[in-house]
Formats: sequence, structure tokens, C-alpha cells
Amino acid sequence: MLAGCAGRELATRDTAPGEGLSLERALILASAEQALGTPYRLGGNTPDALDCSGLVELVYRSAGIAVPRTADDQYRELPEVRQARPGDLLFFGDRYKATHVGIYRGNGQMIHAPGRGREVVSVPLQIAYWQDRFLGAAGPAP
Repeated sequence: MLAGCAGRELATRDTAPGEGLSLERALILASAEQALGTPYRLGGNTPDALDCSGLVELVYRSAGIAVPRTADDQYRELPEVRQARPGDLLFFGDRYKATHVGIYRGNGQMIHAPGRGREVVSVPLQIAYWQDRFLGAAGPAP
């Protein structure tokens, strides 16, 4: 379980040369990259419109991995990792609830569905906004 408080260190580990990714992680990342530009819609979990946890649900389903539907359920129910690797999930919110989730892309970038009127994008994690709201990471993919 991933219960905790905001302010944890957002730590990542990229794939070393020659290490490679599992097939599942490669599928997750390819599907997340295909979703770039998809419009945001609250409750959306189809290729036509996505919210943050719907993006996760869609891309993990493409890799044959079932995950809970909401960001907070994903945060509480998926296996925690100390350092996110490409394809892992990053959770943000306050100390009581995960209100947002994104997929670690690698190279300090996260793919996520940011909110109403916007589209799925890739953003840098080094900005204070993400650092201040980070709750933890989960690695449900092998």
C-alpha cells in the first residue's frame, strides 16, 4: 500500500544502456505516447477522451494489466516502488488522497492528462509544482 504524506522525494531511475524494458513497459510507454494530444474529459478512459486515471487504465489495459479506475485507488492498491522506472506511475495530491496520476516516461518526463480544456502532454518533473505534491510511485508492470 502507498499511504503516506506529500513531500516525499520524487526519485526516478532510467533504463541503463543494454538493460532494456519489459514488453509490458514498452507497450505502456508506446500507448501513452500515442495518447499525446488526446483531449481531457472527466471520467474519460477511451482513445477519444481521457482523464488522468483513465489514461493509466487505458495504457495499462493495452499491456494486459488491470489497474483500479481512480487515482486514489491506484495509489492505495498498487505496489509501491522507491524509484520510478519508465512505465511506472507517479501520484500527486495532499497527504490524505491522491488526486492526480501520471506515467513516468523516462528522462525526467511524465505523460499525464492535466485537466479540463487541455490535452494529454509530456511535462518535466523537475518543477516545484510536482515536487511539492508528490506522494509516491507504483510499479505494477514487470
